[in-house]
Amino acid sequence: MTTTLTCVKIPATSTPLYSIIWLHGLGADGHDFESIVPELRIDKPENINFIFPNAPVQAVTINGGMKMRSWYDILEASLDRKVAVEDIYQSSALLVDVIQGEIDKGIKAENILLAGFSQGGVIALHTGLRFPQKLAGIMALSTYLPTTEQLITERSPSNNETPIFMAHGTMDPVVYPQIAKESFKRLKSMDYPISWHEYSMQHSLCLEEITDISHFINRVF
Repeated sequence: MTTTLTCVKIPATSTPLYSIIWLHGLGADGHDFESIVPELRIDKPENINFIFPNAPVQAVTINGGMKMRSWYDILEASLDRKVAVEDIYQSSALLVDVIQGEIDKGIKAENILLAGFSQGGVIALHTGLRFPQKLAGIMALSTYLPTTEQLITERSPSNNETPIFMAHGTMDPVVYPQIAKESFKRLKSMDYPISWHEYSMQHSLCLEEITDISHFINRVF
């Protein structure tokens, strides 16, 4: 397993005060969401570090064991998508190192936002809600959380009040909307300040969603 993550970075052009760490989905890489940065209407973008980590390359069972960038192995293409939970913990530990790297550069933990699409959203949620210091927020896009049961005992009180933006396509054929909605309900029942947004799209992003993402970033920063 990879011991450190390589990252695509768009550094702040002025004094860095905030960081957004954005994780891609299965088979993509850190360049996947690089092009979204100019589309985000964010206040003071010159003060934000954008970091797009590359997932480790590993075999993915549902893809015939083919090796690709993946945050965790998917064992079954069933409705609830049986996954290798130990991989989630390993990738989460790698993400913690990336977060700590930003803190070490002088960015306050409370000014760090985690974002993730699909598999990346799983890692963003799993890591952010367990992180020992308060974070700015978590964006979980076209994703769900297979480790909500473990979260009951593993959650970090520091992030009990961290806002969560959860967004999904109503026609998503990859991560079924009902699975995502179930994760949303579980997190809401655990008293997290989580909001649900849905769009007429498949497993992707749309312009309306990007506008809502911009509003969320401006609110938490």
